[in-house]
Amino acid sequence: MSKKFDFDVLYIGAGHATFDGAAPLAATGCSVGVIESGLVGGTCPNRGCNAKITLDQAVKTTRESERLGDVLKGNISIDWTKNVAHKQEIIDPLPEALTGLLESNGAKIIKGHAQFKDNHTVIVNNTTEVTAEKIVIATGLKPHRLEIPGTELAHDSEDFMNLKTLPSDIVIIGTGYIGMEFATMANAAGSKVTVLLHSDMVLRKFHQPFVQKVVADLEKRGVTFIKNANVHSFEEHTGKCVVNYGDSQSITTDWILDATGRIPNIDKLNLEKVGVKYNESGILINDHLQTNVENIYASGDVISSNQPKLTPSAVFESKYLMKLFSGQTTDPINWPVIPSVVFTSPRIAKAGVTVEDADKKGFNVTDTDLTANWYYQVDKESIAESKQVHDKQGHIVGVTEISDQAQDSINTLLPAIELKLDQEQIDRMVNLFPAIGFDAWSRAQGEVTQLDPED
Repeated sequence: MSKKFDFDVLYIGAGHATFDGAAPLAATGCSVGVIESGLVGGTCPNRGCNAKITLDQAVKTTRESERLGDVLKGNISIDWTKNVAHKQEIIDPLPEALTGLLESNGAKIIKGHAQFKDNHTVIVNNTTEVTAEKIVIATGLKPHRLEIPGTELAHDSEDFMNLKTLPSDIVIIGTGYIGMEFATMANAAGSKVTVLLHSDMVLRKFHQPFVQKVVADLEKRGVTFIKNANVHSFEEHTGKCVVNYGDSQSITTDWILDATGRIPNIDKLNLEKVGVKYNESGILINDHLQTNVENIYASGDVISSNQPKLTPSAVFESKYLMKLFSGQTTDPINWPVIPSVVFTSPRIAKAGVTVEDADKKGFNVTDTDLTANWYYQVDKESIAESKQVHDKQGHIVGVTEISDQAQDSINTLLPAIELKLDQEQIDRMVNLFPAIGFDAWSRAQGEVTQLDPED
């Protein structure tokens, strides 16, 4: 490292876009600094993925109990207060563990908020200057807030997951990942839930026939969906919240969740000072995750990219930068297939070429009713379906599934999709039996076998 700088590489933010690469980078002898204003680990471990899936486990268990009601004794219900306490038991140790990971490999953690002074210098908490040869912006996303009268009455996803007592009536604005997952949780835990849509489409990035099955199931369970709601204000009245929408329509509720999306967390970085370019979806980068300012890079959810803004993307980008900065590669980033899943009940998961794009490409789509499959009959799944996409040579190039085990099926098939395994290679893969992965792989084998390799 040149004595001119405090660090070879300085990361702003300590989430997955940082620590998965910063720790091994520091272990190579590179001088690494990490600035974090909140909890080490960022959104995913502390107020996102880990917290969410812990709360959802109770929902998953009640669903299984419901389906197996004729072979189980007693009723199972969710104690929300204890569920939230369990969530805290799981996530509370994570910041310390991740701090240990970074520091044990030689990285230095600096607590505070960073602002750029110049392209090699940031000021922490308006007092301390820190310099680096290279700087990585990894500040992620933050909740979007509706800019309407009374917006201060609404809450975000972190507020929801920290509720020690679940309100009896909840209104959710938005139908993306957060809106649908939390609608599922709140309904399962006993709340009356109303979901207000901005348009007429739920989970627009997922296969809509599968989405409609999730919506229909939630409606049967008492969740109300209002399309094209056009929410225009919130009010407080006699201890209740009033949501005004549409043409002079309103709903009175105990609690409002603003789940209208997440936006790049960049407004306090002073990017204009150094001229880093960005748009509404994030920081602009080239194929080396480099911004328009040569020594400044960006990683994770904060970048403007056609990749999904998910933890797996951030992990891959962080590890790529580690290889780039340590001299292990000079190649541009080559993103793999990034899977995604929405943790409703049932889940919807996907990877690779979508069903919609398959139709445009002339690829073959195989639709399988999984409710007739014994693996899914074990816990009596009534909503389970898979659509696999094969290219003209018979390789599996995409899959989407709706089921309570969809994420495990998709994970099993990722090697075949990413590596474009041929028939012989697929036949070499032997999965554990009995397990859902064995079934998913068997379906992939069966489809390849049925295709003429000369097609």
